Amino acid sequence: MSTRPAAGPALLLVVVTPVAFVVIAGIGSALLQSIGLMPLVGPVRLSLDAYVGGRQELADSLGVSVGIAAASTTLSSFIGTLVAILVVSGGWCGRIVATLSAATITVPHLIGAATIGLLLADSGVLSRLLNISPDAWPALVGGPWWVAVVTEYAWKESAFIAMIVAGTLATRVARFDETASLLGAGRLARLRLVFLPLARPSLIIASTITFVYTLGSYEVAWLLGRTYPEPLAVMALRLFHATSLASRPEAAAVAVVTVSLSVLVVTTAFLALRRSGAWR
Repeated sequence: MSTRPAAGPALLLVVVTPVAFVVIAGIGSALLQSIGLMPLVGPVRLSLDAYVGGRQELADSLGVSVGIAAASTTLSSFIGTLVAILVVSGGWCGRIVATLSAATITVPHLIGAATIGLLLADSGVLSRLLNISPDAWPALVGGPWWVAVVTEYAWKESAFIAMIVAGTLATRVARFDETASLLGAGRLARLRLVFLPLARPSLIIASTITFVYTLGSYEVAWLLGRTYPEPLAVMALRLFHATSLASRPEAAAVAVVTVSLSVLVVTTAFLALRRSGAWR
């Protein structure tokens, strides 16, 4: 009996150790490459040229990536929370929405991007249904506001957030909602005082996952976005696959910036969770 409490952490350590080794080794390798201490060509020399040389392009890509991730996360969090409340409320409408959300999660982002492109392009399905000529149709695909990219992420990730939040609410909200109803609270009051506080921890976690995933994903922005400025993930992939090996430090620098921003976002989310009363 005394060995059982230690069995769980030991089994977890067996799984976490190789994963942590791969992640730390990958990040460390990218960091060393970006500062010139592990070059593929040329002498070993400590340098920040990979960060400073293309700082304007890197700053533009960083702004685009943060904008896409923030807009996508905000929309998907709002839509996902509404869907989760609808699912938890029950009824035939909630069951239909839950089924559609579960089906949406299984669609790969690459297929989703192709679908959104065919729907929102200037000669796509939507413009044909509305009988609008390509010249009069707004630049939703490859346009300056990244509308198609944000739409695809918001559609896909809202289903993910809905399932996470609904799973949390389904196990905790019933007794609190009934108590609030018996005390005379209306629907809006129960939404503000019961549903949203209980959903906040899982919503923060799911939104953080969505933001970090969107920040590091490249296929949707590569298919539906502009060629310049390009998001960090697209920029890193382009530099990594360039014909010249001299661009590898720049690709590593972009990867390091992306990882650093992701760590900052995760840390901020963790601090927000610790201050959440529902989490405690």
